[in-house]
Amino acid sequence: MLKPHSHRSAISSAVTASLFGLLLTGCSPADTSSKGEVLPTTAPLSFVAPGAPGAEPTWAFSGKTGIGTSYEPYINGQYQDQATNPVSKVWFSVAQGILTETMFGLIHNAQLKELQFIISGNGFVDTEKDNTISTIEYLDTDEQGRPLSLAYKIINKDVEGKYQIEKHIFTDPDRNSLMMNVTFTAFEAGITPHLYVNPHIDNSGANDIAFVDGQALVAHTSDASSTVMTIKTDIDFVHASAGFVGTSDGMIDLQDDGKFDNRYQTTSDNNQGGNVALTAQYPTLTKANDSLRFNLVIGFAQDKTSSLATAQATLDAGYDAVKQAYLGDDSHTGWKDYIASLAPLNTMSANTTDNGKLLYASALVLKAQEDKTHAGALIASLSNPWGDTVSAKVGSTGYKAVWPRDFYQCAMAFLAMGDTQTPKVAFEYLKKVQVNQQTPGFAGTPGWFLQKTHVNGEIEWVGVQLDQTAMPIMLGWKLWQAGVLTDAEITTWYQDMLKSAADFLVNGGKVKQDWNELDITPPNTQQERWEEQAGYSPSTTAAIIAGLVAASDLAKLAKDPQATVYQELAAKLQSLLETNMVTTNGLLNPADVTQDNTAPYYVRISPNGNPNTADKLLDNNGKPGLDQRLILDGGFLELVRYGVVDAQDPVIKNSVMLIDNQQLEDNLRVKYEFTAKDGSKVPGYRRYGNDGYGEDTVTGLSYAEKGNTEDQRGRVWPFFTGERGHYELALAKSEGSLTPDSKKALINTYVQGMETFANQGLMLPEQAWDGVGNPTRYDYKMGDGTNSATPLAWTHAEYVKLVRSITDEQVWDFYPVVKRLNQ
Repeated sequence: MLKPHSHRSAISSAVTASLFGLLLTGCSPADTSSKGEVLPTTAPLSFVAPGAPGAEPTWAFSGKTGIGTSYEPYINGQYQDQATNPVSKVWFSVAQGILTETMFGLIHNAQLKELQFIISGNGFVDTEKDNTISTIEYLDTDEQGRPLSLAYKIINKDVEGKYQIEKHIFTDPDRNSLMMNVTFTAFEAGITPHLYVNPHIDNSGANDIAFVDGQALVAHTSDASSTVMTIKTDIDFVHASAGFVGTSDGMIDLQDDGKFDNRYQTTSDNNQGGNVALTAQYPTLTKANDSLRFNLVIGFAQDKTSSLATAQATLDAGYDAVKQAYLGDDSHTGWKDYIASLAPLNTMSANTTDNGKLLYASALVLKAQEDKTHAGALIASLSNPWGDTVSAKVGSTGYKAVWPRDFYQCAMAFLAMGDTQTPKVAFEYLKKVQVNQQTPGFAGTPGWFLQKTHVNGEIEWVGVQLDQTAMPIMLGWKLWQAGVLTDAEITTWYQDMLKSAADFLVNGGKVKQDWNELDITPPNTQQERWEEQAGYSPSTTAAIIAGLVAASDLAKLAKDPQATVYQELAAKLQSLLETNMVTTNGLLNPADVTQDNTAPYYVRISPNGNPNTADKLLDNNGKPGLDQRLILDGGFLELVRYGVVDAQDPVIKNSVMLIDNQQLEDNLRVKYEFTAKDGSKVPGYRRYGNDGYGEDTVTGLSYAEKGNTEDQRGRVWPFFTGERGHYELALAKSEGSLTPDSKKALINTYVQGMETFANQGLMLPEQAWDGVGNPTRYDYKMGDGTNSATPLAWTHAEYVKLVRSITDEQVWDFYPVVKRLNQ
């Protein structure tokens, strides 16, 4: 077997090794004559690839350096596919220098795991992902270098200087297709590029069929209603083949002896699926400095004929026309038009340390993570956490789903950057995920919002999280105050959706949904914002109080006498904060962690509303539950953000000092420091002490890669730097100490702090490496985004809101009607 280049990283070795994992057990056939199989069922076996079903399928690396889709304007608050305004429903992601999960139809419906090049030459066979050094930049920027569209230029240079691959990637706004312009340059003679494609049609990699159809590569599943994916280029393949991953695909063939000579026309002549790959050879670059340039298109449809036609139509349109339509031209409203519509961005850019680059990227990224069949459906991330170690045998949405909490953060960010249409459409969408008597399988008290759903409202997780029931009320109030919703509109929404949510916050009730059967008694929540613990949570209670006060204000408008009930309960809950969530005999101290007698501080959550006891939290993510008084969580800062408690409150200040204690052991420690681009130190924070939602510190394995372990450790989440920045702004306002100099310090510490965590493609992660334990197969450096989920919409939203807050010198998520509870 030929060896690849000797200078292979730990990352590439691990990823390549994963190709040869456990085999699948087999798939059930189904009729699919409509899919246009190339071979009749009587075709000789020599035309059919052996080795079914192929290696165990997984998803791709989740640390994306880019995501993209076409910008589509609303028509009457919906996405309406019309001849004069076609809607392209294709999304893509980029990681490790290659095209990764690409979706068609609904935003969670992946069709492709990865598309990359295999390169053969004199004595070597490389893969683009493993053997090149990759850079990424935006194709379209303004004079300040701020991105204007989600079109990318990726340059992958061979580690030994033998070749270079430049790729431009974007989608076709007029069709369900993706275009990639490729320039392949050889720096020595005899370099042969090969295209390698691993489909995962309709959100699974275990049931695919692939075949070569002339100069097209085609894949679908064995299901009669399958999506069909077609790949075409505007230069001819020399050879092409379909095979099973790890057993008979082109990568195995080439790595054997450098020759692409075991080729197959199809992976099935009897509708049998598996984990398949398509490989195509391009002409050899016979001389040093030869180059090969071509356009590649991936077309999607519900049948083979339409898929082929879609791909060909995009090829025929050509690179320049499709790219310009994506950006925006005389006949297309594109990404540059969307950016131009966001009036506050220019002013906000002055309060960043990168001249607004991350701000503009965040605006694009947030808008890209909305479904185009169900307008307003905002997802958490266009990724599957730790995807390259997660099985793709069965479809999973990962983070490509709706959580009303993440949803609220994004909607408020849209409003902050001057987009009033998207948060209005999003707010109206929320009715789809509110529990009522028509919710499938539901019995009990309605009004609460489902924990996690597909964008079409299909139920996925059914835990009751009271902050997710409060936040739609809060969002409605904010939209009303901003003039996005009229008095008449918000009154209708109050009666149709928000009143039942507020009543649930008051009374709770019995809930029966799927496995979940219990009696909810607010503010005791079944799950807090990390979806892991039950009890009395500062962050959840902050949202409940804000939601109730907002509901009271709306009830007054609607002339509902329940307004008084909401207001009085909010005041009562505020008065009980310290009773239910503040320990006065804690086990932690800002100065000396060995002392038992400490100033009062907020616990992460109190299971029974008695924070002075030794009650333990639940075991979670491999970690055993510890005494509630040992676990710190910055969620109490939400009390200040919404106006429930003043920033100068002594208990808040005590709790902040504890959060800042970097002398705590790593398992309990929350704060870590990172180096910003100007050399200064900026803060980062974990979710809470004893967090196990992350990589194993001993083995370096991904989260739950081989089952949960006690050594798993949740890392720093960059949006907490934004949460802390919001608190510090509120504190300066409360103290009267906000000056031009102190404002600049906030920007340099917290805005720059968040910018520090952005990767080269300006994507902000869920988690960043904090330097504790095994740096994993990816050899993470301090501050690198991990393989958990990038980009995380919540992180981008928090950044946008932080910049807007500092620009306005007022916390964006602040509720003045809540503040009046203290007066």
